[in-house]
Amino acid sequence: MLVQKAADFFSKEGFDAGTRVLAEQMGITQPLIYRYFDSKDDLINEVYRHVYVSQWQDSWAETLTDRTRPLRGRLLDFYAAYCPVVFNERWMRIFFFAGLKGLDINSRYIQRVADLLLTPICHEMRAELGYKTDVPITEDELELVWLMHGTVFYQGVREKIYRSVEAVNYDFAVRTAVDMYLRVAPEVLARAVRKRPD
Repeated sequence: MLVQKAADFFSKEGFDAGTRVLAEQMGITQPLIYRYFDSKDDLINEVYRHVYVSQWQDSWAETLTDRTRPLRGRLLDFYAAYCPVVFNERWMRIFFFAGLKGLDINSRYIQRVADLLLTPICHEMRAELGYKTDVPITEDELELVWLMHGTVFYQGVREKIYRSVEAVNYDFAVRTAVDMYLRVAPEVLARAVRKRPD
C-alpha cells in the first residue's frame, strides 16, 4: 500500500516532494516509511519496480519473435498490448518527473526497452527481409526502430503530459508508425548488411 501511494504521490508532486508530505497525505508518520525503506532512494527504486518492472510482460517479446507470422501483424499486436500498460497518467508522469530530476528510472527503462524489445525487432526485420541475423545490429537499424517506437510514445506524451488532445487514436498512430518503419527498413538494411546467400 505504501508503494502504491508513493507512486501516486510522486506522479502528482514529482520527486522533489519530501517523504514528510507523503506521510502526512497517507495519515502515517514519516518514521513509519523509514521502517520499511532505508532511504527515499530505496522507496523510489521500489516505485520503479512497481510501476515499470512488475508490469513488464514477457509475452511482448514472444509476440515479436513469432516468425510463423508476418512482422507487421506482430508489431501491431505488440503495440496493442504495450500501449495500455504504458499510456496511463501515473506511468507517464513518473517517467517525465524522473527525467527532469536526473534519476536513473528513465535510463534503466530505456535500456530494458532497447535490449528486450527494439533490438529483437531489428533481428526480426532482418529475418523478414532475408538478411543475416547473426551479425551486430547497426546504429541506423536501431535508430529506425527507435523512430517508430518514439512516434508511438509521443502520442502518450500529447495525451497525458501536454494534454493537447483529449484522446489519442492509438490504433491509427500505431498503424502509421509501423507502416512507415516497414517502408523505410528495406533501404536501411540494404545499406547496413549483406544479403544472406541462398
